[in-house]
Amino acid sequence: MTYLLQALTARAGEFISLRRDIHRHPELAFEEHRTAALVAHKLKSWGYAVTEGVGGTGVVGTLVRGHSSRRLGLRADMDALPIDEASGAAWASTHRGMMHACGHDGHTAMLLAAARHLAEHGRFDGTLNLIFQPAEEGGGGALRMMADGLFGRFPCDAVFAMHNMPGVPQGHLVLRDGPAMASSDYATVTITGVGGHGAMPHRAADPIVAAASVVMALQTIVSRNIDPLHAAVVTVGALHAGKANNVIPAVATLELSVRALDRDVRTTLEQRIKALVAAQAQSFGVQATVDWRSGYAVLVNTPAETDFARQVAVELVGPDKVTLQGPPLTGSEDFAFMLEQVPGSYLLIGNGAGDGDEASVRGACMVHNPGYDFNDDNVAVGSAYWVLMTERYLPASGRTGLVGPGVNTPSKQALQPIH
Repeated sequence: MTYLLQALTARAGEFISLRRDIHRHPELAFEEHRTAALVAHKLKSWGYAVTEGVGGTGVVGTLVRGHSSRRLGLRADMDALPIDEASGAAWASTHRGMMHACGHDGHTAMLLAAARHLAEHGRFDGTLNLIFQPAEEGGGGALRMMADGLFGRFPCDAVFAMHNMPGVPQGHLVLRDGPAMASSDYATVTITGVGGHGAMPHRAADPIVAAASVVMALQTIVSRNIDPLHAAVVTVGALHAGKANNVIPAVATLELSVRALDRDVRTTLEQRIKALVAAQAQSFGVQATVDWRSGYAVLVNTPAETDFARQVAVELVGPDKVTLQGPPLTGSEDFAFMLEQVPGSYLLIGNGAGDGDEASVRGACMVHNPGYDFNDDNVAVGSAYWVLMTERYLPASGRTGLVGPGVNTPSKQALQPIH
């Protein structure tokens, strides 16, 4: 364990308490008023220039040291989910129907812990922008912040984010360059037929039969239209039609979730779904419409920035606790939009594999589950990672060691611990 990790572990208790306080008071997308106010207050007290209300409830804290023109962005998300908590934790949600079921409370606490250490002890040269984002959970908070001029007002040469991952040993860091998380699109298929009596189906045009055929036909798109070496998902999550066993309804609706790890595959999925639904409807003598709603983009980590992030990870926790090229995930993240404007990387920190102590067992519970909780042991590791990344990406004058991509220095490849 490096001196830096020891130092952040020694003061982690303060930020574990803060994390649990945020957990007790979850707030949904664009309603993170209490959380944003807490973040802003802490940053101001440590000497950051703070801008509130970015993209609604977003907060940006800026700290400038030295004279370098280099600029680094670190992002954490703040919103909770509309889920009733069943974790049994003493710090469980006090708000019915809301909980931090994805660990955004922990992500916020990690970045705040790093913020304080950097304000008090950080040795770096350049501009550090800490981005606390609202509404990651489907609300597109990244887009709202960007529309509000995020990278124009707070320019970044690179931007990074971190998310906990249940099922991976606590504190283990997982990185990946290239496509790392899937796009997510949504569609509502409305099939309109002619209702009638269940005993006389020949005098109706049954939308349920057509819908059933559509469901089965949709399963052929990935298997027969997408390269087997490319990942894609078409899920029918809901089918609504009718209320009685002897009544053929006039309308049936399907709700689809569509995901891809390649931009061209994403386009193909939309085209094939629309064409297949139209053809199926025609074959059953019914009408069909597809309401397509584009969601999050494919998250693509840039190679140079990811390689830099890997080296920081190895330096902090050692090669045995780092996966250099992890598998892609079919979950989605709106940090993808930030990476479309600024190079950077999104990495994972293990929340627990379910073996060993009680914290690891709890940490293995998957996100978006009522029993989930963030593993507090990650507050120290995650914050130490952000501190080390900052001091390596924005090296102070005269320092040696790893520096961020784009810096021309003969010592770029040297990995030396911070003391």
